[in-house]
Amino acid sequence: MAIIKKTIDRTTELTQEQLEMLKEAENTPYVYDEDNQVLTKKELSQFRRVSDIIKEERKGTNKQNITLRLSPRTISKAKMLGKGYTSILAKIIEKALDNPELTEILMK
Repeated sequence: MAIIKKTIDRTTELTQEQLEMLKEAENTPYVYDEDNQVLTKKELSQFRRVSDIIKEERKGTNKQNITLRLSPRTISKAKMLGKGYTSILAKIIEKALDNPELTEILMK
């Protein structure tokens, strides 16, 4: 079965051909295989929109303010990252803490 990809411009009216293609796609049966298995209701309930997760992460409710002492050299380098450098620093720290090998090296 061939995969057909089409792009629809949302700012213009759909053509008759595009409407027919959408109707045809709507009536096409699903094909389940090992890469596209039928999911249970429990499995489906675990899905979340990526946009919701990103919004959640961006909310201030999940973040806490802390005081951190950094050398002038570190602050200078961080500021060279540009606007939003504090968010970048937070991501760097989070990635470092998620890496057990790096954390172990730094703890010595």
